[in-house]
Amino acid sequence: MDFNLSEEQQMVKDMCRKFAENELAPKAEHYDRTHEFPWEHVKKLGEMGMMGVVYPEEYGGSGMDYLTYAIAVEEISRGCASTGVIVSAHNSLCLSPIYYFGTEQQKKKYLPKLCSGEWIGCFGITEPNAGSDAAGTKTTAEFKNGKWVLNGTKNFITNGGVASVAVVMAVTEKGVGHKGLSMFIVEKGTPGFSVGKTEDKLGICASSTTELVFENCEIPEENLLGKKGDGFKIAMHTLDGGRVGIAAQALGIAQAAMDAAVKYSLERVQFNQPIARQQAIQWMIADMATEIQAARLLTYQAAMLIGSGPDRRRYSKNAAMAKLFASEASHRATHKALQIFGGYGYIKDYPAERFYRDSRITEIYEGTSEIQRLVIASNVLSEYQ
Repeated sequence: MDFNLSEEQQMVKDMCRKFAENELAPKAEHYDRTHEFPWEHVKKLGEMGMMGVVYPEEYGGSGMDYLTYAIAVEEISRGCASTGVIVSAHNSLCLSPIYYFGTEQQKKKYLPKLCSGEWIGCFGITEPNAGSDAAGTKTTAEFKNGKWVLNGTKNFITNGGVASVAVVMAVTEKGVGHKGLSMFIVEKGTPGFSVGKTEDKLGICASSTTELVFENCEIPEENLLGKKGDGFKIAMHTLDGGRVGIAAQALGIAQAAMDAAVKYSLERVQFNQPIARQQAIQWMIADMATEIQAARLLTYQAAMLIGSGPDRRRYSKNAAMAKLFASEASHRATHKALQIFGGYGYIKDYPAERFYRDSRITEIYEGTSEIQRLVIASNVLSEYQ
């Protein structure tokens, strides 16, 4: 396995790191405190080609590989975790299903504006009574008079309050479980489609997380994504790619936390010497560095597998492993970083507490750690049967 980045990958890494250090990190605390959506950053990331990283140039994308995308999300998240998930959800959860399952007409209509960042996209699966269990979906789509009519509510939708386009799953045939689910493209401004409650969250506070409400929302027949009954298949394919994005986000948060903790340990003097000289501190730093590197290798490997072909069976396990390990490693790294800061880590004058809050969600969204373990175990067991 070649661990060297290509010239293009290194260029994107350097570009995103510079952007994160100069523009994202200095304003991350402001956006965390005010809960404002970072439009200025998203606009610039669109100009940089980061809002459509892996999609072909013919649709307005940057035409790069999935590893480059993971690297970009990692570096962006290192500066601002909220901006990292905005980019990840937009690329992985909205553009991906349209690109892989959409008609040529759908691709030409939606991808150029999404890839440029002119439009923001979101993905609607989760409902009040359907989280890990997609078969519990209650939102319905009935075909009436040549149109699909949607009714129901989605919640915890990343980018929900700012999205121009939503990819939404609904029940089109009751009583048949996963086989009765279908996916639809819904545009902002469609009568009957509105944004509900905006969530007040523990972390990633600059990321818009809302309800999506559908009340007799009529959409054209051609807004069905893929075939009727393909919703669950599309969702699983989409989430596999999305998990690599969240692994990269978790990785970026963990790296930022370690960077801050190491710098602080070299400056903070106790017992007449920097606390970095204390073995207890050194062991925490060693654990952080080792787990972050392991998470990076898992994440990069999963990204490379996604980029090597469309067969999701080849990378589903690896994507779940990357997301599981990176998110939990990020939790442990931010915990240790806060501990190294001591009392200062618990106050908002320092970034340690924000890293800690931001990292926690990575173990929950796009499949909880428990779901990742089920995916991994299912894949492993099938290899022995």
